[in-house]
Amino acid sequence: MSKVAKAESLLFVTGKLAEKSLHQTLQQIQADIKTPSFKYRVEQIGVSVAALMTPEMIARRLKNTGDAQKMILPGLCQGDLSLLHRQFGIPAERGPEDLKDLPQYFGQGGKAPDLSQYAVKIFAEIVDAPDLSVLQIKEKASRFVAQGANVIDLGCLPNKPFNHLADAIKALKEAGFEVSVDSMNPEELLLAGKSGADYLLSLTEKTLWIADAVESMPVLIPAKPGHLPSLYRAIEACVKKGRAFIADPILDPIHFGFADSIVRYNRLRKKYPDIQIMMGVGNVTELTDADTTGINAILFGLISEMNINAVLATSVSPHAVNAIAEADMARRVMYRAKQDNRLPRGYTTGLNGLHDRKPFPYTASEISAMAVQIKDPSFRIMVSEAGVHVFNRHGQQLDVDPFRFYPGLQVENDASHAFYLGVELARAQIAHQLGKRYVQDEELQWGVSGKADKKAKTAHREASIKEKRNKNK
Repeated sequence: MSKVAKAESLLFVTGKLAEKSLHQTLQQIQADIKTPSFKYRVEQIGVSVAALMTPEMIARRLKNTGDAQKMILPGLCQGDLSLLHRQFGIPAERGPEDLKDLPQYFGQGGKAPDLSQYAVKIFAEIVDAPDLSVLQIKEKASRFVAQGANVIDLGCLPNKPFNHLADAIKALKEAGFEVSVDSMNPEELLLAGKSGADYLLSLTEKTLWIADAVESMPVLIPAKPGHLPSLYRAIEACVKKGRAFIADPILDPIHFGFADSIVRYNRLRKKYPDIQIMMGVGNVTELTDADTTGINAILFGLISEMNINAVLATSVSPHAVNAIAEADMARRVMYRAKQDNRLPRGYTTGLNGLHDRKPFPYTASEISAMAVQIKDPSFRIMVSEAGVHVFNRHGQQLDVDPFRFYPGLQVENDASHAFYLGVELARAQIAHQLGKRYVQDEELQWGVSGKADKKAKTAHREASIKEKRNKNK
């Protein structure tokens, strides 16, 4: 439910191009019976592009706020908003980056969803730990923790000596990491436990004796693949001793028992509603040639429904390079949706890598209506379902192929501008082809994989100016 108070009076500050569209959007919001009633006024302060506003500019141009109780600014407005609060005496907030997202903004009371909590612990496995130095293990562990891992798992390799296992555990513990060790070799597990590992993967009913010799928490698996009775016996042995443990019936790859393994997890949870359960997701994320964002979303939906407490995640294959970060995002979204008793929609775009739910907020006709208002030579680029739009005061073009724009752009004598347009039009074309949201001067958003470089946007212009100066000399 929206947290906007009944009949609250709001002031929306905007620019020339967005004014008409803002009025239309606000009228649609007010017509929705699910939205609490509010009064509003739109103040257009004379700048063409709303995103170019600054608090200082608004403070100079805005004459008064009337009876408004809150000021809503464009989401891309940069700067310290406390200046406006001090001058006008009412709170100033940024709305969504695009005004067409205002309905969702009101639905959340103007606040971003709280994704700070989760219920699943992520074990991030370093699968090649025996082949890495202690320093390399620490560096990889730091990257995994930065992506959201809670526990660093050292994966041991069959018939491969791990002579520095104890040193690696000690180094990770001294660095403040929780550590688990995954091995089928009892001697390695025993050494790991005595060296201070917090968890041991993976013990069976036949190797459960190791847990009696160390303080590490055991992660139990079936003695034979898919054999639940042996896992049940190991669980009962730990319960009888009052020993804390985690159980893992093992998730199998697709076409090699995947569906049956999901059933095993469900059976285990129904039989033991209160125990801790782990799911190793790497057998699906790593061994399926598909984008891992969607795979993680589905798996963590299952994990949330079955109240699974931990996952063992890997990041080995190049296509799974962000699998741990995606797992972190997925666990937060599923936790929040479960708490809210809602579908996992509308919380974040962090798992929308290739497509967006609302890629084209403006229709071709709406963009054309804005284009005719342009009175300066600067090019604007927007994307609709019809294609890529490029316009300035000299006219507008629409096409799905940016190469066709070149004759009409007339930038053959301005290398910097041509370079800029080439980059922006390429982004716009990709956005149109994939169905992604495009905002001029902003990088495309790729979910948790996006890494924007704000400084790069002006570097080409600075380089061009320097080049021209050198030529003139």
